[in-house]
Amino acid sequence: MPAILDNPIWSALTTAQAHFAIGGPVAKRYPADVAPFIAAPEPTAAAAEALAELVSPGEIVNIISLTPKLDQGWELLATGNIVQMVWRDDAAPPAEDSTGIVPLSDADAPDMMGLTALVFPGYFRRRTPEMGEYFGIRQDGQFAAMAGERMKVHGYEEISAVCTHPNFTGRGYAARLINHLVAKQLARGIVPFLHVNETNARARALYARLGFADRATLPLWLMKRV
Repeated sequence: MPAILDNPIWSALTTAQAHFAIGGPVAKRYPADVAPFIAAPEPTAAAAEALAELVSPGEIVNIISLTPKLDQGWELLATGNIVQMVWRDDAAPPAEDSTGIVPLSDADAPDMMGLTALVFPGYFRRRTPEMGEYFGIRQDGQFAAMAGERMKVHGYEEISAVCTHPNFTGRGYAARLINHLVAKQLARGIVPFLHVNETNARARALYARLGFADRATLPLWLMKRV
């Protein structure tokens, strides 16, 4: 498995999603209305200084895998580990059931923002859907579930924003949406990957059952610029 996934934010911003990148050779970020991620290639003092210049006072951002020393001018809000999982080479193609799955567009933005704010707040922004394709399921007049694509590097694309409204859990919607995305990515010669909190045993078991395997455990820092 290529080292390009070891520092996924930096890799995405210097390859397939370089068009989003703000910053220079030692620090980059996504626009704040796209994703709350910053990155550096090396943990140097120059990178720390450059990152500070990219983040507005009061803004909350995330950095994954590698961080320079961010102390003066920053507040550490939380830290933890996420597990990076990648589609197994020997996994069978997903048994896809696309019944009721629809592509999401700008018209669905209020529903997408509302559901992610309810289930997984802080990560989904107004322009996040520009990062890839997003799909959803509506049931009984409600926006029930969604999933889509976020970070992309050459040959690999991240599945993200896997959300189900609490009124509709236990119906297999997340699995169906993930299978739908995996099938589309594999058909394009793309290897799917995703990130999940180390403590989220239920989600990790689902992803493993669908065909993903643990690749790495990466540290994550939630930082506020003060």
